[in-house]
Amino acid sequence: MISLAGRDILHAWSRFVLTGMGLGLLIGVTLSMAGIYRGMVDDAGALLDNSGADLWVVQKDTQGPYAESSSLRDDVVHSVRGMPGVARAANVTYFTMQVARGALDVRAMVVGFEPGQPGAPGELVAGRRITRSHYEAVADVKTGFAVGNTIRIRRHDYTVVGLTRRTVSSGGDPMVFIPLKDAQEAQFLKDNDAIVNERARNAANPALNRPGLPGLLEAITDAQSSNHNVNAVLVQIAPGLDAEAVAEPIRRWKHLTVFTRAQMEEILVAKLIATSARQIGMFLVILAVVSAAIVAFIIYTMTLSKIREIAVLKLIGTRNRTIAGMILQQALGLGLIGFMVGKTAATLWAPIFPKYVLLLPGDALRGFVVVMAICALASLMAIRAALKVDPAAAIGG
Repeated sequence: MISLAGRDILHAWSRFVLTGMGLGLLIGVTLSMAGIYRGMVDDAGALLDNSGADLWVVQKDTQGPYAESSSLRDDVVHSVRGMPGVARAANVTYFTMQVARGALDVRAMVVGFEPGQPGAPGELVAGRRITRSHYEAVADVKTGFAVGNTIRIRRHDYTVVGLTRRTVSSGGDPMVFIPLKDAQEAQFLKDNDAIVNERARNAANPALNRPGLPGLLEAITDAQSSNHNVNAVLVQIAPGLDAEAVAEPIRRWKHLTVFTRAQMEEILVAKLIATSARQIGMFLVILAVVSAAIVAFIIYTMTLSKIREIAVLKLIGTRNRTIAGMILQQALGLGLIGFMVGKTAATLWAPIFPKYVLLLPGDALRGFVVVMAICALASLMAIRAALKVDPAAAIGG
């Protein structure tokens, strides 16, 4: 029995292969979109893992410190450390800014931490940890900085003494770690003109500049120029204890909001990146529809170009099921070539993306099944056209 699919592929193999490659690039984009979503989820998990925390204590009625703004006084940590079940607790600040790297700007999340406490950078891939209380930094390799480089954060220069890997924010921005006091100053630092104007306002205010209290104005000015706020307190609980059991007394007696690891994952994944996930899902649906349309058009066109051959097959008694199977094989072959090209392309260009792209074998397997299903459905139009062919067309032309 003549194989219409094999015969047509061999007769016009270049068109078939080029079509498969074009479809493959489209499939590669689809796999990359799924990988981008997986990468966003993995970034959120990496952020929580790198914090080293079991509980996040934040400003009351907020979902900070990653999804919303949160501000606490830095002395809150002392009362948290005294709560039952708390093994360690430390202040931490987070703020995102453009960090200068030569003539370029790198978007990074600056983290203020206490050495040896939750929130400190994890394992280093180069250099050493911060040992000075000021003007040293540890940066993620994604920032492009090397050990010994200088980072400009607000008004001060910081020397990079160590490098980490996969320390990123929930948005995929690399982290730069600096001492907590430096971060507190940098987060709420005002420019010189604003400071001069604020001092002038205080001096012009009779309530703040009283003749009988000469030190009042200076004390108020000093208080306004210093920052004693942090964004969160990271807590590690004692081994064997339930996180929720430790969190509840802090909520009740300290009047603060406390999140466990599961709750923080819910905030990051289900809320913070929910809109991006829906947008990526819509792109996946659109790409699936476009892929189906392309396969349907190509298979239908190739089938119409072989009307006489199909009529000959019918004339010699070939069953409709055999003819339909031939066309289905051709569609599945096109999908197989397309998937192989797409998987290879997605693997090659994933490291080039500015955001982390995580390609999971399970997603690839599901993608293969979907591609084959789309190709099978797309062949139905061509099969229908082939089954309507009149055997007399093989004689009458």
